[in-house]
Order: sequence, then structure tokens, then C-alpha cells
Amino acid sequence: MAGSNGRQKTARDMILSLGIIGIAAALIYVFIPHDDSAPDIKRVDYRVELLTARRAAAYPVAAPEGLAKSWKATSVRFDGANFDAWHLGFHTPDDQYVQIEQSTQKAAEFIDDASQGASATKTTQEINGKTWTHYTGGRYDALVLPAKGSTTVVAGTGSFKQLTEMAQALKTS
Repeated sequence: MAGSNGRQKTARDMILSLGIIGIAAALIYVFIPHDDSAPDIKRVDYRVELLTARRAAAYPVAAPEGLAKSWKATSVRFDGANFDAWHLGFHTPDDQYVQIEQSTQKAAEFIDDASQGASATKTTQEINGKTWTHYTGGRYDALVLPAKGSTTVVAGTGSFKQLTEMAQALKTS
């Protein structure tokens, strides 16, 4: 009988300890501030990288001109050692993402990577006198413009209207 009293005491102590830990965790949760809002997305200045890319790339590097200030450039990179790969990403006014990708890489591989697995459709669209092909599926939708020696992909989670707006704003000089 003496042994069972010790077991009851141990079980009671364990339950009390768990209760105290639970109360402490609840107090910490209640009194530590939580910020559930979306993080502020920082705007990047891509002018220097754009100038570098335009000097170094084997094709005319495209960047938008005249987009509304509500479009925020969020990422930029040029990799001359990797098929002259140019990337410029934007956060849209309605919290979507649109990117410009250009490269001299083999078109099929590049389009698959840049559009994150989207497939070509039979839909084409005339933008600034050039014929772009719609790609859908995968994670992104895309507009693709093959050119001699390079490929341009405007892709993202944005709507085709936003992708078109970006493609219309692209300038190479």
C-alpha cells in the first residue's frame, strides 16, 4: 500500500507541473505582441544592375518604363556567366507577383524554369508589334516572346491583364 501512495503523489505532481507550464505558456502567448499583418515589402532600385546587364548581355535587356508607382520592384539580378540571365521581379498593386526573365539559354528549358512549369496555349497576343504566346498552369501564368538568340518571359501570379501591362511597359533602351 505504501508504494501506491508514492505513485499517486508522482502522478499528481506531474499533472500540477503540466498545468503550471500550460498557464505560463498561455500568459506568454497573451502578453507577447503578435504581428499578423503582411510584412512591408521593400522596393529595390534596379538601375545599376540594369545598366550592367545592358552593357554585358548578348541581347537587348528589357525593363519597364512608365509603370504606376504602386508596382514595386522587389528583386533584381543579372548573371552573365549563366546564359546572360536577367531577372526583375515586381510586387503588383493587388499583392501579386510579376517578373521579367530573359536569357540566352535553350528556350524550352528556360521557359519551363521561368514560368515554373506552365505550358504553351494556342493563344497569342500582339503587344507593341510583337507576338507573345500565353502559357498557363504550373505556379505561374506567362507571356513568352522568343527572339533571335534570347527569350523573354513575363510571368507570375498576376492576371494576364497585369502580365500584359508589364509586357507593354518593357523597353530595351
